[in-house]
Amino acid sequence: MTLFQNLSADQKRELLKLPAYIALLAAAGIKLDEEERMSAIKLAHTRSFCCEPLLAEFYHLADINFEFNINQLDQDLPKEKGKREAEIIRELHILDRIVSKLGKGYTIAMHRSLKTFKEHVAKAHHSVIEDFVFPVLIPGLNL
Repeated sequence: MTLFQNLSADQKRELLKLPAYIALLAAAGIKLDEEERMSAIKLAHTRSFCCEPLLAEFYHLADINFEFNINQLDQDLPKEKGKREAEIIRELHILDRIVSKLGKGYTIAMHRSLKTFKEHVAKAHHSVIEDFVFPVLIPGLNL
């Protein structure tokens, strides 16, 4: 808990929603579908014990309410895709300022980790057949 000592209780609570916002941003549709939701929940749990040691406390705490947070945010965010993305991005900017209070090394580790988190959720619908049919990455098709 010493890591979060510079944060208020509200900032800490909001920060722990960060992986849920990332998962929702990565979702292909307007609403998080069941495959994406389950992929995000499993990854959040896995990250709670298998991550960069610097982030272990964060992921452990985020995992506790992750499923509730992702479901609540998915329900509360605007349904129109453009507005939804804009709201998520606005929240991510706020959360990034909170992360920056934890130090440069922590911020770099968090950004790196959340990038792979987003990529994982975005590939929830990915299949091996896609790699066979489209072995080259084509923007808009399989990228």
